[in-house]
Amino acid sequence: MRTRSFALLSVAALFLAAASASAQTTSATPIDDASRPAAAELAKLPWEWGPFFQGGQGVGDRSGYTLLSSGVRLGKVITDQYLGGIFRGQFEYAGEIMPYWQAFTPPPHEGYLTYTYNGTKYSVLEPYGGGTFTGVSITPIILRWDFKPHHRIAPWVQGAGGLIYTTHKFPPDILVPQGTPGGTSVWNFSPQGGIGLQYFISPRRSVMFSANAVHISSASLGDRNPGVNASVQFQIGYTFWTRK
Repeated sequence: MRTRSFALLSVAALFLAAASASAQTTSATPIDDASRPAAAELAKLPWEWGPFFQGGQGVGDRSGYTLLSSGVRLGKVITDQYLGGIFRGQFEYAGEIMPYWQAFTPPPHEGYLTYTYNGTKYSVLEPYGGGTFTGVSITPIILRWDFKPHHRIAPWVQGAGGLIYTTHKFPPDILVPQGTPGGTSVWNFSPQGGIGLQYFISPRRSVMFSANAVHISSASLGDRNPGVNASVQFQIGYTFWTRK
């Protein structure tokens, strides 16, 4: 009897030890939020939102333009990871609202307007507007591909489209007799594309860095559409991640 009881106790002890070891192994299987916060957060298909500041310069004939804006971004990671290799990642949809938008352009000046008449090119010296332009902007369509994250870093690439409203016609154009810009528009569109990353400082907090190429055009809403053919703008923001 004692031998049988000892054997039963031994089996029970071995079973409990095995169960304890199995539980410890299972608890270590999920992604560790502390050591791999980027992967742990994106795996939950979270919402992300936060404030940002953006600034940059025009390119080419608009190199004298300085563009600044700030606002709030809201996004949602929609899919699990797909594709393979360096392209593996997740799709995210986002949008931005910028109640602060300003363009600093050269002051009013005279410049040459070139046009063609009956096959002959002519240049006429005309007065142009300039100065500071104030407005608001919204980017309701941001299509982002979040690449597979590594430890604290989640890189991404995106394409986006937005709308800008300014209190005066932008960009500055030839001044009409009343002294106001002539053929451009207070409404402009802002198709753009960029790259960036989220750097996680904790499981639900990250700092965002990005570089964007932004085109500004009125799509010929005015008589003329000189636009800002290209600008390079950099963005920095703080991101909150929520899982519901």
